[in-house]
Amino acid sequence: MAARPYWSGQVTISLVSFGVKLFVATEAKSQISFHQIDRATGERVRHQKVLASAVESAPDEAAPQDAVVSKGEIVKGYEYSKGHYVTIEPEELAHLRVPSKHTMEVGQFVNESEIDPEYYEKPYFVIPENDSQTEAFLTVRKALQDTKKVAITKIAFAGREHVVALAPAGTEEHGGMMAYTMRYAAELRKPEEYFKDVKHVTIDKESLDLAKELIKRRSGHFDPSKFVDGYEVAVKELVEAKLKHLPIPQEEAPAPRHAKVVNLMDALRKSVTSGAEAEPPAKRSTSKKSAAEKKPISISAGKKPPRSEKSTTRASGKRKSA
Repeated sequence: MAARPYWSGQVTISLVSFGVKLFVATEAKSQISFHQIDRATGERVRHQKVLASAVESAPDEAAPQDAVVSKGEIVKGYEYSKGHYVTIEPEELAHLRVPSKHTMEVGQFVNESEIDPEYYEKPYFVIPENDSQTEAFLTVRKALQDTKKVAITKIAFAGREHVVALAPAGTEEHGGMMAYTMRYAAELRKPEEYFKDVKHVTIDKESLDLAKELIKRRSGHFDPSKFVDGYEVAVKELVEAKLKHLPIPQEEAPAPRHAKVVNLMDALRKSVTSGAEAEPPAKRSTSKKSAAEKKPISISAGKKPPRSEKSTTRASGKRKSA
């Protein structure tokens, strides 16, 4: 396997233990990235890390050279009171006493249906660390399948400890597990604060029956390959138009916000009786590919810009900020 594991360690369930490797299950597919460009000169804008005091004293001026800080001179700092920091070295973080850095100890098993979707964060592929770990790995995987359970554990990486759900995945012939990092309850906003303003109304039975019929007619199997990033397609069309000096594609005029109120019953009846529901929206959106989608344009992808809190200087160093 060419890819390197993102994490490797042990899964323990009581006295049972086996080694696993985790691989990131997602990847960025976007072919276009943006750089920051000086509008006046057309030059690339680059970023430097500078002392905060230099920026605060002259926010509209380029930072002096003695205020520029190299990467090797930077350490992490924890602000324990306003303007006061405890510095922490990388090796100190590397040796933190966090057992889940190397071991995922399963604390409990739950029904998958008990976990609300908003708690799931990022997926990882899980495979046995080596052949000697396969028997225990597949035994636990099969047990999870048969009992329709997921294992809840914790893992530490990327600067924090994550709650993780381990679930069986794949086929019988080529089967593994998935590890889903999860959000903590404290990270989710309370839905009651947003739903409380939704006023209760009595739902008309005929309208409800028509809505159910509309859902039934438009139901189908979920196929994620049918969906494309429409924003990315539109950006490609925009860039291609600029390169070829063609008219810039314009957004269609949006409908007025306060459009004529349509009777719900009439709208449902027309939706059910029309032929529009025969083809799912995902299929319709991809059936006719745009020119930019059919013929990829050649654009070099640069590095992502650093975070906005870093002070900005221009590549040439000749012009001051406006």
